[in-house]
Amino acid sequence: MGNNGKNVILAIDQGTTGSKALLLDSELAVLAEASREFPQHFPEPGQVEHDLDEIYQSVKDSVTAAMETGGVDATSIAAVGITNQRETTAIWRAEDGQPIHRAIVWQDRRTAAKCRELKDAGREATFKKKTGLVLDPYFSGTKIAWLLDEIEGARALAEAGELRFGTIDTYLGWRLSGGAAHVTDISNASRTLLMDLETREWDEELLGILGIPASLLAEIRDNDSVFTQTSGLDFLPDGIPVAALIGDQQSALFGQT
Repeated sequence: MGNNGKNVILAIDQGTTGSKALLLDSELAVLAEASREFPQHFPEPGQVEHDLDEIYQSVKDSVTAAMETGGVDATSIAAVGITNQRETTAIWRAEDGQPIHRAIVWQDRRTAAKCRELKDAGREATFKKKTGLVLDPYFSGTKIAWLLDEIEGARALAEAGELRFGTIDTYLGWRLSGGAAHVTDISNASRTLLMDLETREWDEELLGILGIPASLLAEIRDNDSVFTQTSGLDFLPDGIPVAALIGDQQSALFGQT
């Protein structure tokens, strides 16, 4: 930890209504914290969306504010860890990071009919056996399918390998790495309806049922991997390792030991 004076850990908690940044010393005492809220978008009853740029701005602003409050120089940050709202579903263009639509938030119910259709077709047992999850609009899988079906041209772009899906951990990893990293962790991947719990890999049968091209999906790693490093940002120097991604419910369990 003490190499080159890098002795601060930056923890980013990207939540449903706001983003919080915590700066911790090598003993894990909190040096400073700051949070920023961002707008909720409700296009129709039962629908909830987030603007990915607004999420990113709230992360950037909270990190910047925490560094100012704590008098911490960005060059002293040894590593970044991210915990995030789970299941919220984003798809963006690989070329330039532009979202094809606002992110569909975990509590959005627009895919209820799709879930009923899959249940009526006798698919629930397959999903339950492989993922441990029931067929519910809460999870990311049917949200991805909705975006591919409803956004003009999205399916063709996805099949050409030009789009990227991510839960918010993946989107932040992408942004913080300057578009270099397309990664997720097991805790987030397990909430998509697409990961087999035994193999810890994306499941071809489930992707087939939902009509989701595998090229959309991020690489799954353990929560405590070095996922990527900062690059090309205007508020953090290059080369800080992003050394943890974990969904908020799982991180709370870990945090409470």
